[in-house]
Amino acid sequence: MEEEMRANMLVIRELDLNKDTPRVEELERGCEAGSSGEMSLFTDLLGDPICRIRNSPSFLMLVAEMGKEIVGIIRGCIKVVSCGKNITRPSNEDSDLKFKPICTKLAYILGLRVSASHRRKGIGLKLVNRMEEWFRRNGAEYSYMATELDNKASLNLFTQKCYYTKFRTPSILVQPVFAHRVKTHRSRVTIIELTPPEAETLYRHQFSATEFFPQDIDRIVENKLNVGTFLAVPTGFSWMGLDRFLSKPPESWAVLSAWNCKEAFTLEIKGASLARRLAAKATRMVDRALPWLRIPSVPNFFRPFGLLFLYGLGGQGPRADKMVKVLCGHAHNVARELGCGVVVTEVASQEPLRLAVPHWKRLSCAEDVWCIKRLVEDYSDGSLGDWTKSPPGLSIFVDPREF
Repeated sequence: MEEEMRANMLVIRELDLNKDTPRVEELERGCEAGSSGEMSLFTDLLGDPICRIRNSPSFLMLVAEMGKEIVGIIRGCIKVVSCGKNITRPSNEDSDLKFKPICTKLAYILGLRVSASHRRKGIGLKLVNRMEEWFRRNGAEYSYMATELDNKASLNLFTQKCYYTKFRTPSILVQPVFAHRVKTHRSRVTIIELTPPEAETLYRHQFSATEFFPQDIDRIVENKLNVGTFLAVPTGFSWMGLDRFLSKPPESWAVLSAWNCKEAFTLEIKGASLARRLAAKATRMVDRALPWLRIPSVPNFFRPFGLLFLYGLGGQGPRADKMVKVLCGHAHNVARELGCGVVVTEVASQEPLRLAVPHWKRLSCAEDVWCIKRLVEDYSDGSLGDWTKSPPGLSIFVDPREF
């Protein structure tokens, strides 16, 4: 009887990488398996259960254990981000308005999984509650999570039982990597690769007041997974260094950075029919045989493939959209060289440059759902007030470490 009670007792504890990794992988595989005959997207974390959080300033992974079986997992991380801005009016009437970021300590929940045989027993709720306790102990003021619009179970858990509210609905835009290179129109646009210090300076100068902008942007652009930061300017613009660019920028410019997720995890579609596989293969064969035709082809999604994530996308001027398109073409060619299957970015639904990002609608997600919760009530609201009640801005900064 005692042994049976111990076997049915739920224990929530911190992940032990050496002991738990095989059992965590087994749980993840079971949670991702689709119904018989359906296609499913599998994620291979390459033997590292914390690969999606280990580059964050502070992180934790918890497991829920019954006897010798891991029945649930959850990941969380904490960082300081911008959540609003103060407007400073300069004394000189000819000067532009200055925006000073308002920062907060933000926590993020991801990778919540509960085994199919142990659902509807409150395990997911217990994992979330335990993670939120750690968030509060470490000074987090808000917590948020992201999920698909059609993931009703996740949305119900967080909004109805954990008291999160729907906050932002960004779009995930996905472009397959073709067998051919994409034209980048270098005759009209020049692409400059910035050094990590230059990228940090540009982002702090231009985007520090953007929602979710991470204050440790230096750690991101210096990370080994960061492929590079690319600045597009009109051909003929004289590049004399970043300081000169910031003081006298061209009429139009654009910037984005690329993050190689393939080194952290891979994806694979399983359960596809033979006809679907053969049709996709045929597009690749034609694309390779006739590359000058630039026929869009479907990558081999039916074996492990990687993705290149684009972040920090922005720009100014009447031709900024065209420059973003050129930068995305350049990123496609980088992804092709790295052997990635897709190029992905996530932008606010109101992002002015959203339509300039090449993507396939059938692969993309028009409405990802971000839900947020205020964790602490006994602190000064300052000039922002309650962030959970603030209206959305035009842009958000999506941290590549958490995608």
